[in-house]
Amino acid sequence: MSLKIAIQGIKGSNHHRVVRECFGNDIDLVECMSFDYLVDRLLDGSADKGVMAIENSIAGSIIPNYALVYHNDLHIIGEHYLNIHHNLMMLKGQSLNDIEEVRSHPMALLQCKEFFRDYPSIKLVEDVDTAETAKRIQEKQLATIGAIAPNMAADLYDLDIIAPEIQTIKNNSTRFIIVKTKNKELPKEEINKASVRFVTDHKRGSLATVLNVMSDCNLNLTKIQSLPIIETPWKYAFFVDVTFDEFDYFDKAKSLLNIMLEDFKVLGEYKNAKS
Repeated sequence: MSLKIAIQGIKGSNHHRVVRECFGNDIDLVECMSFDYLVDRLLDGSADKGVMAIENSIAGSIIPNYALVYHNDLHIIGEHYLNIHHNLMMLKGQSLNDIEEVRSHPMALLQCKEFFRDYPSIKLVEDVDTAETAKRIQEKQLATIGAIAPNMAADLYDLDIIAPEIQTIKNNSTRFIIVKTKNKELPKEEINKASVRFVTDHKRGSLATVLNVMSDCNLNLTKIQSLPIIETPWKYAFFVDVTFDEFDYFDKAKSLLNIMLEDFKVLGEYKNAKS
């Protein structure tokens, strides 16, 4: 039986590209139009694993996804970095002069803003997914609509790329996490990265104390993201990624932080994709 992988978006999206690079083609793709729906498919067993974008090198963190992982008790079992290539595509035979609107995911539009400064008459419209927009253009023969999407989408939905690589910053990368409902994936000797969430009290220097413990345990902090705790106004949770050379270093830090902190949770232990 093929592995069932849930993604936000459809075939031809960047999430689909990540699935191909991580798992190959012998999988069942579970297409989801939102990250909430993706999580539901994991929880109800319709998917074995999920692929979720978590941060972009230009646009920053996708903050709601941190909360989705935590509140639904998901486990991060891996990560993947993907270089992002945004291409402007239309029906075959169309040109830039024919475009009245360009539709795409809000993140894609944000990353291509500079390109469209030269085309003030083109209306930019947010849509649910890059590839889904490309598919709809073909299905409905939308001659005046352009899509920003990966070139895989142009191949799948038979569109022309009329302007390739239109992202503002060419070195544009997105980090994706691989999640599932259970954490057992890798032996300890292969694990060299972890994601954790914790809450500190309001005492002066509380966060600094936590970071000092991590440093003393030979953990390298690669990411820190604060997120409001909705039910407790003006209190924040911290989502932190750390790397380490030996799992024992992280084990020691976990023991200390569990004692120190009122709320400490490991969201995932996995292999650093950049090591």
